[in-house]
Amino acid sequence: MPDTGFAHTQAPDASNPEPYSPDLRFADPGSARHFSAPVPDRPARHASVRFVCMPEADADALRGGAPDAYGRPAERQVSPGGMPCRHCLDKIEAQEEMLVLAYRPFPRLQPYAETGPIFLHARSCRGYGASHVLPPMLDSPDYIVRGYGADDRIVYGTGAVTPTAEIVERAAALLLRPEIAYLHVRSARNNCYQCRIERS
Repeated sequence: MPDTGFAHTQAPDASNPEPYSPDLRFADPGSARHFSAPVPDRPARHASVRFVCMPEADADALRGGAPDAYGRPAERQVSPGGMPCRHCLDKIEAQEEMLVLAYRPFPRLQPYAETGPIFLHARSCRGYGASHVLPPMLDSPDYIVRGYGADDRIVYGTGAVTPTAEIVERAAALLLRPEIAYLHVRSARNNCYQCRIERS
């Protein structure tokens, strides 16, 4: 099947991983209802990993009416509070307008390219900048952390439900393995995509 993504889409390079732009029309709607939990102690910084949000160009396109992973415009809803925005990686507060859309955080269609729902501030928000710090939206007790190869396919044996306070340590250990190009953080209960982790 031909890749019909945006022009800025490119596959990740395992030797020098860079932020990538997914094909929004087949994006992964990976997001689910957020469950509040006590915020764990966050390591201030870790030298070997960085948390990567949705690219700004993609967030802007979706807010401007670009089709989502299923070729549909994003739905506009009012947040009940605490919903995780995949661009600023912070919460969408109660009564704020938000977008709900299908997202696929992979550059092309293939059997491992999962698609699921995500939330996004309807207003413009700043992309997550403190990339070496655990994002504030990650306040559930645990998440799935899973490795992917340079071919954007799951590296079997890497996925595990990980306590939130241990995500940075586990990510750093996984990214020491040369066959792993990047990681996903996903909901431990709904498998919804949260953000990506790369080598720093």
